[in-house]
Parts: sequence; structure tokens; C-alpha cells
Amino acid sequence: MTVIGPARADLPAIDADGLGVRYNLRFTKKTTVRQSFSQLARRREGPTHFWALRDVTFRVNHGESLAVIGPNGAGKSTLLQVLAGIIEPSEGTVSMRGKVSSLLTLGAGFDTELTGVDNILLAGAFMGIADREMRTRLPEIIDFADIGAFIDAPLKTYSSGMRARLGFSIATAIDPDVLLVDEVLATGDQSFREKSRQRIEELIAAAKGIVLVTHDMTWVTTFCNRAMLLEQGRVVADGEPGEVVAMHEAHMAASRAAKEAEAARLRLQGVL
Repeated sequence: MTVIGPARADLPAIDADGLGVRYNLRFTKKTTVRQSFSQLARRREGPTHFWALRDVTFRVNHGESLAVIGPNGAGKSTLLQVLAGIIEPSEGTVSMRGKVSSLLTLGAGFDTELTGVDNILLAGAFMGIADREMRTRLPEIIDFADIGAFIDAPLKTYSSGMRARLGFSIATAIDPDVLLVDEVLATGDQSFREKSRQRIEELIAAAKGIVLVTHDMTWVTTFCNRAMLLEQGRVVADGEPGEVVAMHEAHMAASRAAKEAEAARLRLQGVL
């Protein structure tokens, strides 16, 4: 269950307790009901479900920037979707305190037929912000996104990087208490990356809670004040960024070495 309440300085911005997200492998988007009953009738062997997240417990205090790292498929994006309210957890609870801003929900609300300006106003309405307030913030958002004449072009003409820049500009311009970011800092040129870093540092200094999912370990160690490592949907480590990154890199190196050794063994057996 996800609960959203008002920001309080004496309580964490995010309080997650025993979060779990379970997916059913029998019923997927590409599986019809008839196919599923047919599979059950044949009593196919193998797991019927898997846990994308399991027993995930953590807190993010106001003024804290938490980097969530881990290999592909570790559950990082699933965790952000739970925090953003896109996915309801199968078990556990999460309390979000204050105004939550997320590029995930913004992306879902964008209309590709509308211009960048129209999408800024639409995003404001989507987040419950008055039209007058969003129009006041419009020049700042446009200036920060820095996408030139494209701001008046339909979103369908944008590159993925341009969409991310626009989304980041909106998400951080509304003065959120909690900001959820997924890989947006990997987009754009060095100038935009530097502006993004400065904007997030301003939010941290203003006692905002930040959760950032990224594969860029340099960002984690140079500007996040905490890191959490996920592997197979579970929290493996949570603490000082440099130590958690070192553990992640060691695990990744060991995994690559194991795969290379297995490939070499199969080549010797003539399998590959």
C-alpha cells in the first residue's frame, strides 16, 4: 500500500517497509486466457510467478540524495514505479510525505501531438498545479530545457534526450518535496548534465528527498550522499556511496568472469 501525506521535517520523506512486487508468469500481456488455461491443463513445469522486489525496507530523509544501483533486472525501475504510485506493491507499505515529482508520471502524461509548451501546462494540470502558477513558471522551464524552437513543435518530433530534458525541467521547477529520477542525468550534453547536477544539489540544500536510479557510478560517488544496491529484487547494501559502488563493481566483475569461464568451458566441449 502506498500512502501520500504532507511533508513533515520530523518524519522521513520516504518510508518503505517490506516492499514486494510479484508478477504472475502465467498471465502476461501477450498471453490470452485460453492459452493460460491450456498451459495449466498441460501442467507445465516451472515457476508460476517471480518477485521483482522482495522485502525492500529503507528510509529517505529530507535533504538526502539516495542513488539506487544494481545490474539490469535488479528491480530498480520497479522500485521507482512503486514510489511514484504507478505500481501498487504486492506486499509491504510505503509512505511518501510531501509533493512528489517524478519523470515517470510526467512521461506517462505527455501528449506527443501537443507542443512542448502545451505539455508543460498539461503536466502542471496532471500534478494539480494551477494554470496561472504554471504559466508563471513557464519561462524558467523553457530556459532550463534549452531545446530552442522545438519548444513550439509537437512532442512527436523530439528525440528521447529532448523529452528527458523537458521532463526534468518540469519536474524540478515545481519545488517538489520528493523527486524521483530515472537515468535522466545520462541524457544531453555536458552543459545540461552540469545544470541538472546543480539543480538537484539546490533541491538537496533545500531539504528535499531525492531518489535517483542510474548506471553512472561517477554521479553516485560525486554527488549522492547515500547509495543502495539492489540485486534480484533485494537490498544487498545500503550506505556510503563509495563503499556500495565498490561492492557493485566487484559483483559485476565476478559475474562477468563466471560467464566467461562458462563460455570457455562450453567451447571446449564443442557446444559453442
